[in-house]
Amino acid sequence: MRVNPEPTVVVPVFNAPDETARCLESLLAHGDASTRVIVIDDASTDNRVPELLAAWRRQAPASWRFEANRENLGFVATANRGMRATSGDVVLLNSDTVTTPGWLQGLARCLASDPAIATATPWTNNGEIASMPGFCQVNPVPDDPAAVAEAIRQAGAPLYPDLPTAVGFCMAIAREAIEQVGVFEEAVFGRGYGEENDFSMRAQQAGLRNVLCDDSYVVHLGGRSFGPLGLEPNEESMQRLLGRHPGYLEQVMKFIREDPLADRRRAVLAAIERAGVRLG
Repeated sequence: MRVNPEPTVVVPVFNAPDETARCLESLLAHGDASTRVIVIDDASTDNRVPELLAAWRRQAPASWRFEANRENLGFVATANRGMRATSGDVVLLNSDTVTTPGWLQGLARCLASDPAIATATPWTNNGEIASMPGFCQVNPVPDDPAAVAEAIRQAGAPLYPDLPTAVGFCMAIAREAIEQVGVFEEAVFGRGYGEENDFSMRAQQAGLRNVLCDDSYVVHLGGRSFGPLGLEPNEESMQRLLGRHPGYLEQVMKFIREDPLADRRRAVLAAIERAGVRLG
């Protein structure tokens, strides 16, 4: 197992000041003085966002950095700016997420467990193939996310099962993978959607793995940050992705049909039930 520092957390921000504040509060609560965070405002049009980030800049630990794009570039270019701003592993974290105790350490252990791991995605309530209790469903936000995370850690040693693709709400990326396959493709995916799937497929083609970090949990509120720009899946964005990776859709659909995470998900849900924790 390689030993690397914890990943740098990169949080692209566009509007959604209330959700952004909640995300940053969770990062502060579940990190320490050495946790590296880069917050990048993508030229938010809501004036409350720069005000919020200015206040955070005054109170945040010295290991946090706050940057801003002069003009709105979209998620892809903003994420790339964050990935290029550090030389180590990275976690791209949506600003409409809420982290839990031990989440970053879990992702760090996962990336360090196998040099072939390119990306790691934690369990969540709302993250497609990483969702639980309902697989590929939007599940409610649990009343006590920290208790959910603790119960998950009690569900046995992590298996780090393979995924066909990372899920972009919280995507840990090994620096070795970035060095091998590059950053997101701005010229192809423009302002967003499909970039994490393309990255995952390029990593897979390079012989690397995309995995579930099955002992970590991050809440995803969903569609609160870059959503107002209308960057949801659509025919055009899917065709861009399939133009580069014709087998992508069938690979994902096969994964969903066979649901290889079912046994692990049942074990995790049993541990949550034993702990008396409600999932919403």
